[in-house]
Amino acid sequence: MYEQLSTRHHGVPSVPEDEEEPTEYTSLLPKATNLDATRSESQGGSDDDDDDSLQDYSSRQKWLSEFWWLLKASVPVILAYTLQNSLQTISVLVVGRSSPEDLATAAFSLMFAMITAWMIALGGTTALDTLASSTFTASTNKHDLGILLQRGFFVLTLFYIPVAVLWACSESVFLGLGQDPRLSRDSARFLTCLIPGGLGYIYFELMKKYLQAQGIMRPGTYVLMITSPFNAVLNYLFCYTFKMGLLGAPFATGISYWLSFGMLVLYARFVAGSECWGGWSRESLQNLGTFARLAILGVVHVGTEWWAFEIVALAAGRLGTIPLAAQSVIMTADQVLNTIPFGVGVATSARVGNLLGSRNASGAARAANAAAWLSMVLGGVVLAVLIGTRQDFAKIFNSDERVVRLTAEVLPYVALFQIADGLNGSCGGSLRGMGRQHVGAMVNLVSYYCGALPLGIWLAFHGWGLKGLWVGQCIALYLVGALEWAIVALSNWNKEVDKAFLRMDAHERMETGIGE
Repeated sequence: MYEQLSTRHHGVPSVPEDEEEPTEYTSLLPKATNLDATRSESQGGSDDDDDDSLQDYSSRQKWLSEFWWLLKASVPVILAYTLQNSLQTISVLVVGRSSPEDLATAAFSLMFAMITAWMIALGGTTALDTLASSTFTASTNKHDLGILLQRGFFVLTLFYIPVAVLWACSESVFLGLGQDPRLSRDSARFLTCLIPGGLGYIYFELMKKYLQAQGIMRPGTYVLMITSPFNAVLNYLFCYTFKMGLLGAPFATGISYWLSFGMLVLYARFVAGSECWGGWSRESLQNLGTFARLAILGVVHVGTEWWAFEIVALAAGRLGTIPLAAQSVIMTADQVLNTIPFGVGVATSARVGNLLGSRNASGAARAANAAAWLSMVLGGVVLAVLIGTRQDFAKIFNSDERVVRLTAEVLPYVALFQIADGLNGSCGGSLRGMGRQHVGAMVNLVSYYCGALPLGIWLAFHGWGLKGLWVGQCIALYLVGALEWAIVALSNWNKEVDKAFLRMDAHERMETGIGE
């Protein structure tokens, strides 16, 4: 079964790093030995030429197998994140039927949720990308993965508490930022009602990462295919049938998040993934510092890019109504398109971590570079689609001719950075699999905040308008993509294997024969 894919079995001695254990998943192409068996002496050539041909064929086989594995693993992850984003998009659309004020409140509130609590979910859970994937293949005790999941519940719940307090007191924060009093009051009420649901969102992400570390990629998609339409019905019932108005949306969305988490737990319990649980253990309260440090760095790594885009959105609001409308169209589209590199990055981090845990340094290097090429191919496809539809793209969202025209002018810059955004996603995933979130965070901070973002804002208010903001983002993404790929390509993968084992708990290292 595809979902039960893993690169190694627990307790099986590790495979030499220049080859992979043959399974139906890692051996997707004919074996090189089959080629050798059909080769005839009558073809001529020396034995050395034959050996070189076989080595070249074997190398191509491994690269194509890796490329295909990553593609198959990425697709369900991309679909899952697209459906996950649809939950809040549906809330905005349903609430927006009542009044423009409610539409603005819902959109503003969910944007604030995205740059606070959702960062804990999407960034903090990358600690599991690093720790769980390598532990799954390295440890002889499969229950160690369940201990890491419990540790994630504990640490990220602690991280969420100050965010929940911030949401409950957010009216004064919004007023301090100069927002409209009514918007500030209603957004604070919206976020207060969303507090329980925010924790469900985080737990759902943790369960997904727990399963992905085992190579089980599809359940998140299955669950969201059920809860996404249910969320739409629930939003309508709460907002209109039960006459809860604006506040019906956060309650409905929160219930949908918890339902998604609960269904994923049931999937793990009755379908695949339960063998790594092992029950609650006090060991989950040990080594919290390592998990917390990786989680914080993951939040910064993911957040630095998202926060930069939010700054661009705020700057666009100062350019006027039409630029703001065009910016809304582009940002909405970019949120959907960003699920592609982000999904590739999630699959890559799990794959790289698995291979590091199995002491397969060359396999991890090959996976990281194959992911970079895959992301650029997908980015090229998106680029072509955006360029081909740029004249009519904005009509999907708005029929105003000025918005359509301005969007068409800016869209080529957005299309241009899709390849770089793909590199950013895949190489960022490799860095998370290696436990080097701090490197990705530093690259993002320098590229966005010390250069490209100030340049984009300066251009925007010195004649370039909205195009200037996106020129800055384009420069930032190419800087990030190029730097991260260079860092990944030049990594010492044998040292990364050693580091993967050093990050494990002491008892896990003893079990793998590493010692303390």
